[in-house]
Parts: sequence; structure tokens; C-alpha cells
Amino acid sequence: MIKFLIFAAALVTAIPLDQELFGQSLDLGSKVNVTARSDQAVSAGSPEGNGFHSGYFYSFWSDGRGSITYNNLAAGSYDSRWNNVGNWVGGKGWNPGGAKTVQYNGTWNAANANSYLALYGWTKNPLIEYYIVESYGSYNPSSGASKRGSIQSDGGTYDIYQTQRVNQPSIVGKATFMQFWSVRTAKRVGGQITTGNHFDAWTKSGLKLGTHDYMILATEGYQSSGSSSITVSEVGVAGVPYPDEPDSRKPNN
Repeated sequence: MIKFLIFAAALVTAIPLDQELFGQSLDLGSKVNVTARSDQAVSAGSPEGNGFHSGYFYSFWSDGRGSITYNNLAAGSYDSRWNNVGNWVGGKGWNPGGAKTVQYNGTWNAANANSYLALYGWTKNPLIEYYIVESYGSYNPSSGASKRGSIQSDGGTYDIYQTQRVNQPSIVGKATFMQFWSVRTAKRVGGQITTGNHFDAWTKSGLKLGTHDYMILATEGYQSSGSSSITVSEVGVAGVPYPDEPDSRKPNN
């Protein structure tokens, strides 16, 4: 279930979903009402949907165009390969999310493509869509956004941005909601993300989150080709976060 960005400045009218480009909305968790198209070629791998796998929460969504193979692997690992896609996103993490020190590593082979690697999540009451962008390819997700400050965290600088989505898909259906962003100025693939530092910095900038819904370390691609292989975990926590959750999948609807 999810989304993709040109950072329109706050309070502008959103472009309809079927006209969105990568830079207009990163709807990573909300693009769930799109019917799969006949030109899609999802290769053998994990089916689209969201749920639990090997002790972690996961989500995998696409708009049904291009060739995509997404594989849930053991514990917090997944890999992906996509070719000439329309739009897709997938990853593993937590449900609910929240203040954690997230450790991740792996490979992301899309530095020259329209793609990025980000910690992505939602809150409710208020409904907020948020992103901590670790690396991006040919499109800078901060283009045209409203800057609200910056934060030093985990050995780097992140610029803070805010945008608004109007009557667009979300985890509760079509809604109007704010998007909060931290975009790392020095791109990287691997390291720690202290999410509480970003949440606190957003609050100090007047950007207040609600009650946490899910949070994943996501790979996303828009009209591009690439691959990734990512492992995510929480620092200081032994084992998987949901050892008693059986593997499950809900459709993106």
C-alpha cells in the first residue's frame, strides 16, 4: 500500500492520483485502491500486500506496471529487482512504529534512477505521512518543498520539510493530511536512524505527529529500473520484534 513526490508547497491543490509523478507524492502507504493492470509482470516472489513475515511487519505495493520481484527473506531482510516500472514500494519494519534506533544495511542499486531508500511511516490523530530519506537517485525529494529547519543526527545533517496532500489516498482512505520529511544531505546506504531525534526535531519545528501506525525501511522506484537488498533491525533488541506473529498477508484494498 503506498506512494511519490514533487513536493508541491503546502496548501496547493493535489494532482489526481492517476496523474501523479514521482515528485508529487510519496504515497507509500496509501496507494491501495489501484486495480492491478494487465501490463504488469510480477515475477516469482512474495505477493503484493501487507502483514507479517518472519517476525517483522512488511508492505509491498505497485501500480501494476513493469516487472517487479520483491522477496521477503528471513527476519528483517528483503530484496527487490524492478525493470521499467510505473511505481512500486516495499520493505520491512514495525507496526506500530515509533521512537527506535533502527539499524539497516545492504545494497541499493538505483543511484542514477528515479528511486530512493527511506524510513517511511504513518500516524493517526492527526493523520501524518512521514519520511526519513537516506538516499535518493535522479530526483531530489526536497525540490519545491517548504523547509522547516534541519537536524544533526547519526553522523549527518537532515533538512526538514513539510508539504500537504489534499483529498488523496491514505491509510484511512482519501483524506487531506500533512507530510513531514527529513532528507539526509549526504546520501548513504547503511547505518543507524534514531527516529526519536527526527520526531523531536519535527515537534520543535511545529510538526506534531499522532499515534504511530506502521513504519518500514522502504525501497521505492518510479518509472525506473534497479535493485536492492536490505536488512533492518532495532539496536539493543535481540531477536525479531514479533516472534509470536504467524506469517500473514492482507491484500492492498
